[in-house]
Order: sequence, then structure tokens, then C-alpha cells
Amino acid sequence: MHDIDPVLQQLEVPWRGDVSVNDSFQAVSRYWDRIERPEQLVDGALAAMRVLTSQADTGAVTLALPQDVQAEAWDFPLEFVETRVWHIPRPRPEDGLLRQAAQAIRSAARPLLVCGGGVIYSQATDALRRFVDATGIPVVETQAGKGSLPYGHESNLGAVGASGTRGANRIAAEADLVIGVGTRWTDFTTASGTAFQHPDVRFVNINIAEFDAAKRGGLSLTGDARATLEALADLLDDHSVPESYVDEVRRLVADWNDEVTRLTSLGLSPLPAQSEVIGAVNDAAGAHDVVVCAAGSMPGELHKLWKTSDPKSYHVEYGYSCMGYEIAGGLGVKLAAPDREVYVLVGDGSYLMMAQEIVTSIQERAKLTIVLVDNHGFSSIGSLSRSVGADGFGTQYRYRKDGSLGADSESDPGDYLPVDLATNAESLGAHVIRTKTIAELRAALDAAKAVDRTVVVVIETDRYAAVPSYETWWDVPVAEVADVESVNDARSEYERALKRRRRNL
Repeated sequence: MHDIDPVLQQLEVPWRGDVSVNDSFQAVSRYWDRIERPEQLVDGALAAMRVLTSQADTGAVTLALPQDVQAEAWDFPLEFVETRVWHIPRPRPEDGLLRQAAQAIRSAARPLLVCGGGVIYSQATDALRRFVDATGIPVVETQAGKGSLPYGHESNLGAVGASGTRGANRIAAEADLVIGVGTRWTDFTTASGTAFQHPDVRFVNINIAEFDAAKRGGLSLTGDARATLEALADLLDDHSVPESYVDEVRRLVADWNDEVTRLTSLGLSPLPAQSEVIGAVNDAAGAHDVVVCAAGSMPGELHKLWKTSDPKSYHVEYGYSCMGYEIAGGLGVKLAAPDREVYVLVGDGSYLMMAQEIVTSIQERAKLTIVLVDNHGFSSIGSLSRSVGADGFGTQYRYRKDGSLGADSESDPGDYLPVDLATNAESLGAHVIRTKTIAELRAALDAAKAVDRTVVVVIETDRYAAVPSYETWWDVPVAEVADVESVNDARSEYERALKRRRRNL
């Protein structure tokens, strides 16, 4: 049965004989095709390129080539391999919808721009800045949209939602019109539906994907972010928000800058805070260097604290908290932008998931500077466990104590495991620098710039010294029935928070 069961790709499904391991990619591919005959590759490849060059549909594509098909010969037409140009248009919404959006902005007292990844993907950052400078409308950023405006711009309140700044979340709560630009309105961005609390809040959604433009009951402006912002700017050429609103935003931006300075220079001892590590790496990185992170508590803190100056310098998105992505993702960034230094920030738990790509980075001479933040376990999950009234069970690298089920909880921990991640990184070929203090970390980051291969800088941090949440909430369900008092208390708080959730239909 070689035709349906190619070597090394067998996956027996009793009711379907044509399933292989390649089918697992269907769930994460925007286009997927199994090439069962060589001639199929022509149509499959062209269809894949249509998706890859579509602003709305673009994403990962999979062309599954079983081994027997790979070995077959076929005379491909010359037209298939000739150079072709794929034109990417910039569609804009129809004029009537643009006029409705402009009127909504004119009539709003406290409008707010929520900038997502679409601002950066459509190269709309300059258009956004002109629009903001002209109208005075403040900006908040999603994870994917961080860098839409540079850090320090007087209208940039920074991160919004569950991992948002104090000022961004205050303005979001009181906004009467929310203009989403290139955002998918994910759970983190909306603080699980609690971010926007104005009783008469309205939404205008600018998005190339009709699916996202229709969310939150908003006015749907389906179109390219840059073209749409430019069109709106023309319709609003004589409009700006009240000066009192501009001044309020400026004060909140200045207050947040002071908070970032405080959090990145805490001076904790004997172990520094993760926020101090972020500050040191930010200072070491150049204006166009790239920071990469993906999982744990670090992305949320980076979202708040990292000072972006270049829209392509921040490569951080939870992506379903894809642990292990950091080093492999950093390698991809370096291959795509070899002229930029790439700083990979990774926790010890995520490092253990896919550290082997250090080897590939060395093999490809694609230097990474990896900052390995070691808090001896899973700090983020430990924090979530405590937030629901539990005790961080199994979230530290410690021996189970006397075999009891609760012995590796945070209130009754066993001895630490003999885990040495620095030695592991050395065994994979990296140049390793061990540090204990922020001063040593800063010196190591400076020294790493002169090393010609991947560097791993290791530093231990205090797992309990976290950046606060700022007037926000994230929906982490708590057991409804429990005989543990702390869980019952957490459930009461959870039910109170749920009352703030709004569907915005």
C-alpha cells in the first residue's frame, strides 16, 4: 500500500486510509495540500503563493510531499519556473463608510486608537504618526502592534489590556470611541472583555480581514491600514481632540516613563527582578536590533517595559504561549535580517523545550545573543496557580518531598534539582557567560557584541518580583466548588470581576 502509506509517514486511522502525519499541519496552515502526483505541484504552488501574498489570508502554507512522489519525474512547463511579480494592492473601504467613520471621530469626546500588527505589516507607521499628530488621538498598542509609534511619543500610552500600562488601561476604560487598526481583538487586548467600560462606547474597525473588521459590533472598514488611515486623515484635516484630553494623555505618558525607570532599576538583592534584566537588555540593544520572546511572564513584562524605536525591532507575541519558540524564532529573525543583532529573552522553562536550535544557529553562522533568565521553574504558571488560590504545585525544579502530593508546592518545597542550564548551553557549542548581578549582566552583554558565534548569558532572577498588573483583569477561571479557603476567596473575586465583562455587540 505504498501509494497511501509512504515510508516514515504512516499514521493508521481505521476509517480513513489516506491520512498521514502531514495532516497534523492542517490546523495551523492557511493553505494545505497533499501532492499525490508531481503535476499537482503546479496548481498547489500557485495557490500557496496566492495565500502568501494576500494581506487577509496570509500565513503558513503546507505542501505535503510524500517520499514516493518526491522521487517521481515530470516535465514541468517552463512558464511555471519563470520569474513572476505578485502585486499586493492597497484596497480601501468605500467612501460612505469612511465618511461615517470620520463623523464618529468628530463626534467623540475621548477617542482612542488601538494599534495591532496590521499597522506594522501594512507599513502604516508613518501614516499613523501623521494621523495622530494632526488629530491628537492617543494610541495604545497590542503585542503585535508594539512599535506602531516609537516609545516616548507624547500620544503613545503603550501596551493595553491584560498586559497593559496604567495610563493605557485608564484611557481605554473611559474611551467613548475605540478605533481598532489592524487588531484581531484578542482576549489579552480586551482584558477578557473588560477593557472598554464607557456605557456608550462605539467601535470602528480598520482591518484588511473582513472577519476581524466585523468584531465587537463596530463599523467595519475592510481595507489596508495605511490607505484607510490616509483617507481618514483627509476627511479630518481640520479636526483635533480637546486640548484638555491631549494634556491628560501627556501626563499619563510621562508618569509611565517614570514607572518604567523605577521597574528597570529596582536594585533588588541577592536576586534581581526580571524587569531589571529587561532594562539592561534594552539598554544594550541598538535602535534597530530585535528582541524575541514568546512564553511565560516575560512577554507581558516586555509589552509594558520595552522601549521600541523601530517598528520591526519587537518580535514578541504570545501565539498561544508557544513555549520553546524563542531560540528557533530568533534564528528565523536573524536569517531574515542578518544586519540586525537579535536578542532572545527566554525563561528556563521555555529554554528546556527547544534549546537544540543553538546548534543550528552555530552551524548557519547566525549569531544570537540569548539571555537565559533562570528562576528555577515555571514562574508564570506558579503565579497563575497562586491567583486561583492554589499553591504553585509542580512549578519549581525541586525534589518531591517524602513522596507526598503537596510536597513540591511553594509553601513546602523540597531541595532544588541539580539543573545546570549554562553547562547545557556550552555543550551545544554556545559561548556562555554566567552572571549574578545586573552590573555583571550589562558587562556580559557588552562583551557578547565582540563574540562571533551565539552567546548565552545566564542570570538568576527572583521569581516573585513581578511587574504589577495595572487596573486590568484576565479571565483565569477558578474552581466553583472547593474546600480550600484560598480557592473560595479567589472564586469570589473572580465572580466580581466577571460582572465587568462586556460583549460589545
